[in-house]
Amino acid sequence: MDPINWHTLFFLLFAGIACAFALGVVFSSNVVRMAFFLIISLAATAGLFFLAGADFVGAMQLVLYVGGTLVLLVFGVMLTAQSPFISIRTSGGDWILAALVGGSMLAILVPTALMIGERANMPSAEADATTRAEPPGAIQPVAMAKEEPTVAMLPPVPVESRPTATNIGQALIGVRVDKLEETNERKRAGLAGYVMPFEVISIHLLVVLVGAAFLARARRRAKSRFADAA
Repeated sequence: MDPINWHTLFFLLFAGIACAFALGVVFSSNVVRMAFFLIISLAATAGLFFLAGADFVGAMQLVLYVGGTLVLLVFGVMLTAQSPFISIRTSGGDWILAALVGGSMLAILVPTALMIGERANMPSAEADATTRAEPPGAIQPVAMAKEEPTVAMLPPVPVESRPTATNIGQALIGVRVDKLEETNERKRAGLAGYVMPFEVISIHLLVVLVGAAFLARARRRAKSRFADAA
């Protein structure tokens, strides 16, 4: 029995979650559910970035989109949404426009993804011939007695995935890796970090989220009491 390829398994898992919840965003009519489905879809997309070795891009995906934009969207929905705007009905023209835009983007992305796989499996000589294709009738250069080594002659070097977010994250909390061995106090400036502002902003966002949920719940109770009295 062949060993399980965990990288492929997690790739299929994250890709399936991202696609499934993206369809949930498209076909759902409730704004709050749309925001929740979009959070899960973007988080799964961040997982794909982590699998590809782009840990900094994945972290920015979580911080900016999941932790910033969508949380702000949820705040706006909870604080300002009224009953006519909670449920969204899509017209036929909107479906046609979305199908045209999405289909055109899909027609560009799918052949590009398939082309990348074919390019990776292509032999080096054939790939070099395709990239350096010359027009018919072009003059071929005369080979010298001693040929200088080219890129194609060099041995392949394995590409190692290095964490890009580690040094940036340590710098944000005050641990500057590039200045740990510096003895000059002037050059060691900037080691205070941003831990305290980060924690203050986190607590502030938590308080705002709890307050938004409380205000939305109190508004619903007031409306229900008014309806019962009427």
